Amino acid sequence: MSNRDAFLSIVRAGLWEKEVQLLPFGKISYNEIMHLAEEQSVVGLVTAGLEHVEDVKVPKEDVLQFVGQSLQLEQTNSLMNAFIGDIVEKMRRVGIYTLLVKGQGIAQCYEKPLWRSSGDVDFLLSKDNYDKAKEFLLPLSSSQKPEERYSQHLGMSIDSWYVEIHGSLRTGLSAKVDRVVDEVQRDVFYGGNVRSWMNGRTTVFLPSPNNDVFFVFTHFIKHFYKEGMNLRQVCDWCRLMWTYRESLNHGLLESRIRRAGLMCEWKAFAALAVDYLGMPVEFMPLYDDSSRWSKKASILSDFILNGYTGNSLRDTYGIAKLFPWKAFCYSSSIFLNVNWLKIKERLFQR
Repeated sequence: MSNRDAFLSIVRAGLWEKEVQLLPFGKISYNEIMHLAEEQSVVGLVTAGLEHVEDVKVPKEDVLQFVGQSLQLEQTNSLMNAFIGDIVEKMRRVGIYTLLVKGQGIAQCYEKPLWRSSGDVDFLLSKDNYDKAKEFLLPLSSSQKPEERYSQHLGMSIDSWYVEIHGSLRTGLSAKVDRVVDEVQRDVFYGGNVRSWMNGRTTVFLPSPNNDVFFVFTHFIKHFYKEGMNLRQVCDWCRLMWTYRESLNHGLLESRIRRAGLMCEWKAFAALAVDYLGMPVEFMPLYDDSSRWSKKASILSDFILNGYTGNSLRDTYGIAKLFPWKAFCYSSSIFLNVNWLKIKERLFQR
């Protein structure tokens, strides 16, 4: 067995707070485990997993290295949470209402939220609030990136944090996918389907579980096809579904996945989650245990753990090997950043 197998076992232990046996893996290189944990943004999960090792004594110096990094994560996440509470309150005072997506909201689904590796601060807003947020936040920022009009996305640095505001969570993969994304977003804003997180003294609103599962999935599928991805994104998806396992509407989810044309991707990643990350099979919607998906899960596992960045011919070949028809269908979006719904909108704006 390899260090990668040991790494996945430790991740599973941290993800589900379960005991792990490391003796079958023989001599483990904890430096390689750390390298994989950093590359896959799961240092906190590995640290939590090491707490559940039963059969061997992990060298103290290695344990301290993981604990030290996880304590740094705690500090960073605590500061980020304070920033989120402050900026949400400031926006509310001027009549701007926003939802937090991805990141710190998903972190609340973990046993140790402060040990999840943090990224950007992402806000989702209705059209009117998006325009107001731009006007309000830009003067507070020290730098900005060019706005993406189609995806209604603007990134900026505020204090020591990178903040992204989204008027849409469209993927840009295809009109078919993005029509369903738009539909789910309407359900959030006009159907009022949200949940809340009490962040200190501030109530922060998040998409409802049924909507968030779809958003998290389509977000990492966009990364998979266009930008590269890591294991943490799949872990987020698993923890979200596990946390709300009793209330998820599987029929609604299946309808959305089918209409978006993403059932193949869902089943492959579901097999990855069950086979390699230990997601309880009874709580993985639309899971299919046939060998077809198990084989794809095996390829996906190697693909992601090999450090998939989306920037090489090797990565392009890997995508084509996993989903050849989809790689063809999405080729204009993946390689040329062309989206037919985007073109249609531009034509109608003229």
